[in-house]
Amino acid sequence: MGFIADSLNRIQPSATIAVSTKARQLKAAGRDVISLSAGEPDFDTPDNIKQAAVKALSEGKTKYTDVDGTPELKAAIVRKFKRENNLDYKPNQISVGTGGKQVLYNALLATLNPGDEVIIPAPCWVSYADIVMLADGKPVFVETKLEDGFRLKPEALEAAITPKTKWVIFNSPSNPTGAAYSKDEIKVLTDVLMRHPNVWILTDDIYEHLLYDGLKFHTIAEVEPGLFDRTLTVNGLSKAYCMTGWRLGYAGGPVVLIDAMRKLQSQSTSNPSSITQAAAVEALDGPQDFIARNNAKFVERRDLVVSMLNQASGIKCPKPEGAFYVYPSCAGVIGKISASGKLIANDEDFATALLEEEGVAVVHGAAFASSPAFRISYATSKEVLEEACRRIQRFCGNLR
Repeated sequence: MGFIADSLNRIQPSATIAVSTKARQLKAAGRDVISLSAGEPDFDTPDNIKQAAVKALSEGKTKYTDVDGTPELKAAIVRKFKRENNLDYKPNQISVGTGGKQVLYNALLATLNPGDEVIIPAPCWVSYADIVMLADGKPVFVETKLEDGFRLKPEALEAAITPKTKWVIFNSPSNPTGAAYSKDEIKVLTDVLMRHPNVWILTDDIYEHLLYDGLKFHTIAEVEPGLFDRTLTVNGLSKAYCMTGWRLGYAGGPVVLIDAMRKLQSQSTSNPSSITQAAAVEALDGPQDFIARNNAKFVERRDLVVSMLNQASGIKCPKPEGAFYVYPSCAGVIGKISASGKLIANDEDFATALLEEEGVAVVHGAAFASSPAFRISYATSKEVLEEACRRIQRFCGNLR
């Protein structure tokens, strides 16, 4: 009998973190590496948010808080949900955790029994399936297609639901594809879910504000109020507010679920950082104009990367509607040999050879449950992106 728990053997370390770590190690060893692997804005946290943290420190707000968020922060989150999503939550329907990842983890661990199924549209963020498996659940991937803009179709959702389905995870705009759904595209999915009263919905809205080309954001419980009592609306400050390292995520949902999540958190991490919570109130209530300024830069970067990748031999890159990722197909390079003689048998081989030969770190599609493809984060400067794309073009041009 092994020393390590069986549950831990069911999961893999986060692939995105692994690639970022390898890139950092190569850089430290003196290699010229451009890492496009981390889902992290390169913009600094706005000053007013930093100042709120400094003020909290000077006022001695350094003690334990309520397990799942201060009353002040919960009130700010209630205001946010009402103002931006037209959702009416009460403070006892709000959960605050150390990053969106903990909120997802709490929800799934608090609700899944062995054999419960969780529907996950793929390509999907690397951690969904692993958290489900850690909780003894079974991830059920529903493949979306590049030609459908990587959007889940209602008939595919309907076909995936079984008597064992407990949750559907929905992420728009999406990591890794940047795909986003219109109100009508969400409505046809909520029509399916209304026919299945035992299925709960976990909607991950972390990229809510990173939406381009005039698209308007909608969330599931807003589009279909009939699903409000079985939807967990998850969000956080990492992406739009440039606060990845601050670690703060939150959710609104039914009291029975929020209570269960608090119970679990009370025996794991307890409260999120008191300083971060004070800064989060300012983030949600303070000026929001920096988001549009940042988004204008993201659009420029997106358009540059899509254009340059589509000029690379064997690469096909769709134009995403949101987030800060592109998810190009590399089907056209599979089976070829790289300049140093490596066979590109799959997308992991592609990513590995690209890193070793050209010093560009990307995340391979298999990590997101959809191959052959790779993810690039364009949350870095245009100069860096141009150089990275030139290297990718060169790498693909040298394949034979």
